[in-house]
Amino acid sequence: MVHYLIKISPEMAVKSDPVRRKQLRQMRRNVRRMMRQLDERIDVRPGWDRIDVYVPGEDPEAEQRRTVEHGEAAGLAERVIHYLQRMPGAQFILLVDDLPWQNFEDAAEKVTHVYRERLAGKTFAVRVKRRGEHSFSSQQLEQFLGGHLLKNTDAAGVNLKHPEIPVNLEVKRESMVVVRRRYPGQGGFPIGTQEPVLSLISGGFDSAVSSYMAIRRGLQTHFLFFNLGGTAHEAGVRQMVRHLWADYQSSHRVYMISVPFEGVIGELMTRINHSYRGVVLKRLMMRAAERIANEMHISGLVTGESISQVSSQTPLNLGLIDQSTDMLVMRPLVFMNKDEIIDVADRIGAYWMAANMPEYCGVISDRPTTRAKKGRIERDESFFDDAVLDAAVANRTMTPVDQMLESEVGIDDVPRVNTPSPGDVVIDIRHPGEAADAPLTLTNNEIRSIPFYELNHRFAELDAGNRYLLYCDEGSMSTLHAGHLIAEGHENVVVYDPQD
Repeated sequence: MVHYLIKISPEMAVKSDPVRRKQLRQMRRNVRRMMRQLDERIDVRPGWDRIDVYVPGEDPEAEQRRTVEHGEAAGLAERVIHYLQRMPGAQFILLVDDLPWQNFEDAAEKVTHVYRERLAGKTFAVRVKRRGEHSFSSQQLEQFLGGHLLKNTDAAGVNLKHPEIPVNLEVKRESMVVVRRRYPGQGGFPIGTQEPVLSLISGGFDSAVSSYMAIRRGLQTHFLFFNLGGTAHEAGVRQMVRHLWADYQSSHRVYMISVPFEGVIGELMTRINHSYRGVVLKRLMMRAAERIANEMHISGLVTGESISQVSSQTPLNLGLIDQSTDMLVMRPLVFMNKDEIIDVADRIGAYWMAANMPEYCGVISDRPTTRAKKGRIERDESFFDDAVLDAAVANRTMTPVDQMLESEVGIDDVPRVNTPSPGDVVIDIRHPGEAADAPLTLTNNEIRSIPFYELNHRFAELDAGNRYLLYCDEGSMSTLHAGHLIAEGHENVVVYDPQD
């Protein structure tokens, strides 16, 4: 039996007793839900400031060795620690041995057996906690164990202030708990101890990290996706949403709401001045999000905006965006640098999904303004047909994330060519303004311009006898759309990458 001991975050520990007990009860429920998904035999037991998890089978270090040496799948204990480390509310998780307490000499032998290999060439310090009455002090046992470890291991020495390896154990009446391994947790608060929120997600770095940061603070986080790029865009975002749910909040049912915004984009492109499209688009998203959140009894929105990262995110423009809604808008990344955001995305396993996700919003505006004027925005919005926005909200889909299948789009499997063959038709899927600024020219092949937001419904009109090469500047948008079209059965689609 493997024993994990979950220590709660300091933020929970300093709460008043009623609040701390309430949060700890919620965290136990979360742990039980997650563990039931792995194995019904896992036993979860409460403590005053901790949660004990007992897992049947072999310890994770032995499982990990087999995984590395023989390529076997991760064992149960390995999978358990994977999820416990990602559970909001846990400061750290300890892998411990439960042993009988006899005397100093017996304890020294057992502790030396656990730590001998790890202490080689390292400094250490022994930390002892006692519960109950004993004939010795914690300091006496620490000194005895420290001396024994110095004599019987290849440790570099004792460093009480900054040890490389802390040696931790707890003595409770006639039992002893020896800490074998310490794993960092997420900290924060357990999911369900705060009110739910609706996170606007595009699948890129910013929205993925802002969603994660909301989850880590204990907010049950639902996902709102405004589809600007057709079914291919949604397929890529679904991958990200499912990852964030599965790794960080699978103890709760959350939903992905998808709003078809292609019609809104079409109306925006024809009705709104080019330099104001980015700000107006965000205002329209806020209006739609507020309506959906109210219907779901959610009182807050989360976005991934960071000050001045793009033109619509200047303080002035963000203020105008916020004026489109009465709802609280939370921006966890507002003062973070892009490299800091990318580092977090890498740490939470979202880097490669985000790196392959095109920034659709960024190609809507042509020469966008950084200092929008309220009067001008209100005048431009008066030209917009609100019935288009109403239709988009009415046609939304709402899917429980736990029932959402993994995306069928295989980015790595999409075929690419750098030289068109005779008869190939190249489709430039860039925004028309972007294509006009840097036109694609080929001598021997037809080039068609079909913007990404029209590609999904217009592709069926094309001659199925041709091979089509999708093109965009960076290659990510064309790859995503080609992958989706291939998954839908269109085998005559590849990516055109002149620099491949």
